[in-house]
Amino acid sequence: MALVLWILAVILVIVGLVGIVLPALPGTILILAGLVLAAWADDFARVGPGMLVLIGVIGVASYGVDFVAAAVGAKHIGASKRAMVGAGLGTLAGLFFGIVGVIVGPLVGAVIGELTQHRDWKRAGRAGLAAWIGFAIGTAVKVAMAFAMVGLFAAAYLF
Repeated sequence: MALVLWILAVILVIVGLVGIVLPALPGTILILAGLVLAAWADDFARVGPGMLVLIGVIGVASYGVDFVAAAVGAKHIGASKRAMVGAGLGTLAGLFFGIVGVIVGPLVGAVIGELTQHRDWKRAGRAGLAAWIGFAIGTAVKVAMAFAMVGLFAAAYLF
């Protein structure tokens, strides 16, 4: 039974790591599920509930990174509040259009938001680019958070 749990755990973690960058998969949820299964396979002897809660908190926090990162990127160059809201909404809307939507959504949302405030295409383009850069940085942060989840589990399990 423990071997089956370990195999399922490893599969969930691997698919979850892929899901960090692919919008169709709930990456951190799959990683957390895999790590809980791995802890269960060991009867929670090495990795207890406290560590799993900490890992879960990191996982939950990673979901806010996309929205915040795109908006902060737009704000950094002085974009309007509408551009920042547009970047967040573009990120959310992009989830429904797969990987292309996730990549382009923050940019388009920020451009549209900025154009509703200022009719300047150059300014709107800068806001969109800044939102996209913020989103890219946010994705890197999410990847780091996913590896932190796995690293904390491994440290607790091994030490």
